[in-house]
Amino acid sequence: MANFFRKKSIEQANKITEVERFKLKRELGSLQLLLYVLGATIGAGIFVLPGTTAALHAGPGVVVSFLIGGLVTIAVGLAYVEFAAMAPVAGSAYTYSYIALGEIIAWIIGWDLLLEFIVISSTVAVGWSGYVNSFLQSVGIHLPGVLTKDIAHGGMVNLPAVAGWLIVAWIAMSGIKNVGRSNMLFTAAKVGAIILFLAIGAFHVNPINWTPFTPFGWSGVMAGAALVFFAFTGFDGVTTVLEEVKNPQKTIPKALIGGLSVLTLIYALVALVLTGIVPSPELDVPNPTVYALQSVGIQWGGAIIAVSVIFGLLATMIANTTSATRVLFAMSRDGLLPERIAQTNKKTGVPVLSTLIVVGTGILLSGFLSIGELAEFANIGGLTAFALTTVSVVVLRYTRPDQPRVFKVPALWLVATVGVGGCIVLIFSLPLFTVVRFLIWLALGLVIYIGYGYKHAKISSKNENL
Repeated sequence: MANFFRKKSIEQANKITEVERFKLKRELGSLQLLLYVLGATIGAGIFVLPGTTAALHAGPGVVVSFLIGGLVTIAVGLAYVEFAAMAPVAGSAYTYSYIALGEIIAWIIGWDLLLEFIVISSTVAVGWSGYVNSFLQSVGIHLPGVLTKDIAHGGMVNLPAVAGWLIVAWIAMSGIKNVGRSNMLFTAAKVGAIILFLAIGAFHVNPINWTPFTPFGWSGVMAGAALVFFAFTGFDGVTTVLEEVKNPQKTIPKALIGGLSVLTLIYALVALVLTGIVPSPELDVPNPTVYALQSVGIQWGGAIIAVSVIFGLLATMIANTTSATRVLFAMSRDGLLPERIAQTNKKTGVPVLSTLIVVGTGILLSGFLSIGELAEFANIGGLTAFALTTVSVVVLRYTRPDQPRVFKVPALWLVATVGVGGCIVLIFSLPLFTVVRFLIWLALGLVIYIGYGYKHAKISSKNENL
């Protein structure tokens, strides 16, 4: 009888990191790791989605939507910290579930994470395209609509989005050290853009724009939370690069929990100021922060923010693209996908084929799909992975109670209930069509696993030698 629930031990997970042909370089420090969290998360979710969400779903109540998303994410983040400190291995939730829940669950999560990270990068690429196009128009360059819009909005291909992917591919191929440096630079640009927006926008808030606060009711706030949750997805990407981090047991807890707390506060403040400057119905635009400042005559502020966001969104793409390649790397290294995908370049330490596959897929998605379709798809992938990772921590508390833990989730059952329950509620707040498409994606993955992955897994008796 097939053993689809065979498990990998923590010892096996740590041992495989020493195999030379799969060796990654430990070159990321504490500051780079913290900025990786901010770089992976601050992106289209805050520079694009708050406007659309406020206009179509939550109104000014989008502030509450962000707080709900942040609460669920911090609860899940605590679970990630406990696991990451025990097994500082590439693969994030995929590796954790392989240890705690078994191979088939690990496959589902790994397949799910690939979707999450690639679609996050693709969504951000579309947002990046909107800001690039806005900047080009401000200097007199007008690209034809057929080259800047997705098919659903009358275009042929979103060419600026494709260009963004090519820039990211070049950086990702140069090695994790350059990825870290680029992320630091670009993240500083987008944090600066947020600070500038808040500093200027706070003086142009009209409280009357906050009424009614929830024009679509509580259901609108929850639908908004399910959509803006995208702003938090990607934080788990930091746990995909643990084999490239110096002293991960100490740096991971600080980077994850600190980063998520700061993010929740920043997002709520941006949403509050944005809906205070402009009435919510007017915010269904691809560049709401720039639009808000321009609507009150601050043209120069909008221009500076547009340029900062152009660089800043690249950081989100870089981080999530790197995360996707490392999940694909981990699955292939375990034999669930062809091993060749996991082989790294000796000079740069980069899994080249893995990177090419991720970039190629991202170009296809962002070149032809809309930002709304992509964001919903990314959210359901992230929510599923978050819920199963939290369950994995609970399971391992009982199956491996003596395993040394640098960090333990406090009040585990309460935190797990908030994390898992919140993820489930947000999943069912997404459109039915998104859920159906996700189930189709999972079904395709299971076909690949049964046809290839199960037979070639390194953990099986006939493939146990690395």
